[in-house]
Amino acid sequence: MMFVRPYVELCKIRVSLLAAASSVCGFMLSSSSWPDRGLLHTAAGVFILSCGASALNQYQERDIDRLMPRTQGRPLPSGRLTPLAALSVSLMLMGAGFLTLLAGAGTTAAWLGIFAVLWYNGVYTPLKRKSAFASIPGALTGALPPLLGWSAGGGSLGDPGAGALALCFVIWQIPHFWLLLLHYGGEYEKAGLPSLTRIWSRRQLVRLTFIWTLCAAIISLLLPLYRTVIYPFAAVALALAAVWLVFTGTALFRSRESDQAVVSAFGRLNAYLLLVMLCLSLDRLTGMLLGAV
Repeated sequence: MMFVRPYVELCKIRVSLLAAASSVCGFMLSSSSWPDRGLLHTAAGVFILSCGASALNQYQERDIDRLMPRTQGRPLPSGRLTPLAALSVSLMLMGAGFLTLLAGAGTTAAWLGIFAVLWYNGVYTPLKRKSAFASIPGALTGALPPLLGWSAGGGSLGDPGAGALALCFVIWQIPHFWLLLLHYGGEYEKAGLPSLTRIWSRRQLVRLTFIWTLCAAIISLLLPLYRTVIYPFAAVALALAAVWLVFTGTALFRSRESDQAVVSAFGRLNAYLLLVMLCLSLDRLTGMLLGAV
């Protein structure tokens, strides 16, 4: 077990599971038939590919990770794995993920997976060392798994519904990044990384994060306009989730931007995205059961 644990940490399992869940949501929304093996291939392929990309990210940032208390315990800076071992595992996982997608999710989905890796590891990761605004283009990474799932489910990437779903994930990703920055900005600065905490005050950054959180809530309300929702109860559920996110988001102001409030807001923002995905998926499953799809 002790031998396996560093490799598990290398894969950032929770992040990879979220990517897989978003691909399942995209698949469900575009599919017109009961979920089959294609859904399993899509979820498994995205999960494995994401694990590989996460491992490669840790290989790329091993020198920075040694400088931050939050990341010093990771497998590479702690010396539990060698860089060669991490690189080898990441390449094997990415290859396995690509082949899994190619075998059961389709060519378009497989190449979208590769594009996601190239964008995350080839664009966003090195850009973090050069620009404090790297999270803006980096947010595209969050939109690619649901688009991949949409394609695997048989949907066209030119469908407005696919664009609306992707935009929902892009907008969510930005306050997600910035809440992390509010909590760990000091560590980023000490590691020599460009940070928005050097450009804006904490109060200003909190305000901007809340605005983006508000946008994340509003954009989900537009999903029913693009035929991604079948039943009124799902639209109402989305509206209630959006109101909950906005209402609880104001707690960050009332708390005077304490670290505890930032962590709480981060958890609520993640819970909100999970609620949106669950609502959309259950709505589509209900439609399949009742023959409305």
